[in-house]
Amino acid sequence: MPSHDSLPILVVGTGPAGLLAAIALARGGQRVTLVGPGIALDRRTTALMTPALQFLNSLDLLSEIAPAAAPLRTMRIVDGTSRLIRSPLVTFRASEIGQEHFGLNIPNSALLTVLEKAVSASPDIDWRKATISEWRCEPDTVHARLDNDQEIAAALAVAADGRLSPARSAASISVSTKTYPQAALVLNFGHSRGHGFVSTEFHTETGPFTQVPLPGQRSSLVWVVAPETAKELASLDDSALSIRIEERMQSILGRVSVEPGRQVYPLSATLPARFAQNRVALVGEAAHVFPPIGAQGLNLGIRDVQDIVRVIAENPQDPGSPPALTRYDGMRRPDILARSAGVNLLNRSLLSDLLPAQLARGLGLTLLGSLSPLRAFFMREGLRPGTGFQGAVSDLRKQIRR
Repeated sequence: MPSHDSLPILVVGTGPAGLLAAIALARGGQRVTLVGPGIALDRRTTALMTPALQFLNSLDLLSEIAPAAAPLRTMRIVDGTSRLIRSPLVTFRASEIGQEHFGLNIPNSALLTVLEKAVSASPDIDWRKATISEWRCEPDTVHARLDNDQEIAAALAVAADGRLSPARSAASISVSTKTYPQAALVLNFGHSRGHGFVSTEFHTETGPFTQVPLPGQRSSLVWVVAPETAKELASLDDSALSIRIEERMQSILGRVSVEPGRQVYPLSATLPARFAQNRVALVGEAAHVFPPIGAQGLNLGIRDVQDIVRVIAENPQDPGSPPALTRYDGMRRPDILARSAGVNLLNRSLLSDLLPAQLARGLGLTLLGSLSPLRAFFMREGLRPGTGFQGAVSDLRKQIRR
């Protein structure tokens, strides 16, 4: 058997998390075999927060992506329900925590195109545009047989192969899955009034209705409704759907005109029992799936990539060893569990007609809206785990000096 340091790191999956994992590992001096088809462009967008953008910048990728994106300077939550107890408007401004913006809203087509270019240009990435037909996890190596009968042996497989992740199954990692009575209608639209780089999340009885700025007088939309309603909305002609969107968002952006390319995605939540085992480490949607609330998905996936890159660098002799994977699991567990629990709890509170749930949600949003230190804590924590406490201590020290 070849020594571990002579084997490549296998990255499986060619979505944003997989491509970024391959690039980051190659830039860190690793030989990488990437397996997955060519990129599939879509019309969705991804809101990446400042720490994720800093990571892209460290890989010399941000300068090519930023011109296609729009900054998120203000984020607000509007209670769009008709329930007895309604929450006040809550507005989060990046300037409150000394930031120019919270992040950028990036069209997936722009993001994926830049990542594909970087992968193709790297001499340390061997991209096999194929699918894996068979996995075999052995104590010392992990093997993947491709659909063209080629076989790859690796010291570690980084699984970015999605929410159904065959690699996760091959590593005998069990998952808990919850299906929600919701689906997300995703599209882009133009509007007659400028958005002022403000993102608005309307909370409704069926889930969030979230408008996020794009360059110019355009925005992206994620509208969470019941599955049958999503199908009905998706079947409307452009004019009728534009009217429905304008009504739902109370005409805050004026006249709406939807663009081609609407898509519908059923919502669910998936959480693995472990995030690494049997020479397989999970990143992206292989490691966590939850409803699209608070722009957490790929931001969390990028932190997965950063941590697995760190663990591999710390274990050059055998990056897939049990101690290395235990270290990765321990690094990711608090972050993933906290983010998953928070998003799922908020989503359930929107769906619940129980008065205690409405009271708790209303009280929480009222406190956020009225207490600037609490608001600053949540804004910082939303950008990077742990920085909420650091910022609170820093703010307290400044007040003491005064």
